[in-house]
Amino acid sequence: MTFETLQKAKSLGFSDRQIAHLTGSTEDAVRAERRKLGLVPSYRLVDTCAAEFEAYTPYYYSTYDRGDDEVKGNKARKVMILGGGPNRIGQGIEFDYCCVHAAFALKEDGFETLMVNSNPETVSTDYDTSDKLFFEPLTLEDVLHIYEREGCWGAIAQFGGQTPLNLALGLQKNGVRIIGTSPQSIEVAEDRKLFSAMLNKLGIPQPPNGLATNAEEALVISRRLSYPVLVRPSFVLGGRAMQIVYSDAELQHYMRFAVEASPERPVLVDKFLEDATEVDVDCIADVGHFSNPAEGTIVIGGMLEHIEYAGVHSGDAAMVLPPHTLSEKVIGTIREYTHAMARELKVTGLMNVQYAVKGDMVYVLEVNPRASRTVPFVSKTIGRPLAKLAAKVMAGKTLKELGFTKEIRPAYWAVKESVFPFSRFHGQDILLSPEMRSTGEVMGLDSDLGVAYAKSQMAANSSLPLAGKVFISVSDGHKPEVAAVAASFAELGFDLVATSGTAAVLEKAGLKVQRVRKLLEGRPNIVDLLKNKEIQFVINTPSGAAPREDEVRIRTTAVYTGTPIATTLSGARAAALGIAALKKSGYSVKTLQEYL
Repeated sequence: MTFETLQKAKSLGFSDRQIAHLTGSTEDAVRAERRKLGLVPSYRLVDTCAAEFEAYTPYYYSTYDRGDDEVKGNKARKVMILGGGPNRIGQGIEFDYCCVHAAFALKEDGFETLMVNSNPETVSTDYDTSDKLFFEPLTLEDVLHIYEREGCWGAIAQFGGQTPLNLALGLQKNGVRIIGTSPQSIEVAEDRKLFSAMLNKLGIPQPPNGLATNAEEALVISRRLSYPVLVRPSFVLGGRAMQIVYSDAELQHYMRFAVEASPERPVLVDKFLEDATEVDVDCIADVGHFSNPAEGTIVIGGMLEHIEYAGVHSGDAAMVLPPHTLSEKVIGTIREYTHAMARELKVTGLMNVQYAVKGDMVYVLEVNPRASRTVPFVSKTIGRPLAKLAAKVMAGKTLKELGFTKEIRPAYWAVKESVFPFSRFHGQDILLSPEMRSTGEVMGLDSDLGVAYAKSQMAANSSLPLAGKVFISVSDGHKPEVAAVAASFAELGFDLVATSGTAAVLEKAGLKVQRVRKLLEGRPNIVDLLKNKEIQFVINTPSGAAPREDEVRIRTTAVYTGTPIATTLSGARAAALGIAALKKSGYSVKTLQEYL
């Protein structure tokens, strides 16, 4: 390409990668040629004060049109913080919170902060968050331009979620100093083979698993592991295209329609641990600052026990901090495994680990050496800003210098509940799965766990009823456990309503039940009762991997009528606990500061 053609292509907005694709070249070759020709962007200023008076916090955008570069240079030590880009399910405001706190923390330590993000809806792109804001796409090309133009001391890729994390290795190869946990350690955690090798070395159990590059391999692995299995593509965000599979036919359908499997993008197949308790752990470490990893400090910020059983995405599950059913032995094992992995990965900054607990066995599901979506919740609960502390650690300080060396176990309960957009999507089933669907989260705090859970439901617009009728319809697999759950509602003064199959189980257990017709059995049926506001709470667990049409209608009608619903028995138990606590003592309100 001639200089003129290349300049025209760049001024029209073509990226190096697009030009490489169109010319049969590589992105690196196009970048090298462009630099040789002296074709680099200039940066123009968006005046946040509309020229009425001097703007001290302007933001910039790049252009290849000829003209002056309006970025003011200085000799300050600069740290570039990579934001999360567009908000989407799985990567949203929680990561933006971490980016904002990093900017504030590094300013306190005398750094000039540069925020790179392309989302006008975030706090990180507010004019007064960072010293300079570059309103640019989060691509290797655009980030490299800014880093080189500004002469940055370092860059943080750990706080913006998966988008900047995917850039970390490419940026490092091009001379960018990624501060915090090294991209190589992040690669070990994300590459399934390297991750398994690390766990084997440390003697830490994980669910039996395998890697499949095509449908035949996936079938062989699944039969070896025995169904159900959890299948997912590599390097996904928010559990996208993650599914629990119960048969060969379901697996073949998944491999044909849900993912493209190849040696570069293998599908992960894990044995699914049914009825296991899932636990999320957020920790902070400064191990990377020491030549001997044993000298570093590791502090667990919070252990969050999921209310729903394993299989619900951690972004969708309700969680309790501190753990409410785990034994001290299990908690000790989780702590030991977390410390061992943080040392092995030489973590500098934040790390999130997801565990599955079955009996006394603790399995590691995955490790993310980066900020997680639970960091804001944990920080508010324990009263210490984990993202700020992590940013200072990444910039060179130790946890001892920052005075944060001991795990804080709060003397009260904090419940995180997820908020879902189901009322906006008519006909969409509300079942929770390994694929994340929530669009927000709320918090309930109290000295009583039941009241804390009830407060979280109020905040999520699903307040628990104190009287009325409870409709119960569960799958065959849940029928042995349902009588105890139903009895807890009966003891609280609720009338029980059920369809024939579940009603027979409850009557056999000596409970009084009002039978109601299924949708196909005529009217009035359960949907009619819901529409008439005759039902105050619904317990409905799915009958199998492919939910029946009448189940979906019951669940969606509950959403449209504003009737609280539990789609897991563990969720129903938590609701009964919350109702009992409210009926016994009501609730009081305190500020967050009073708890802390």
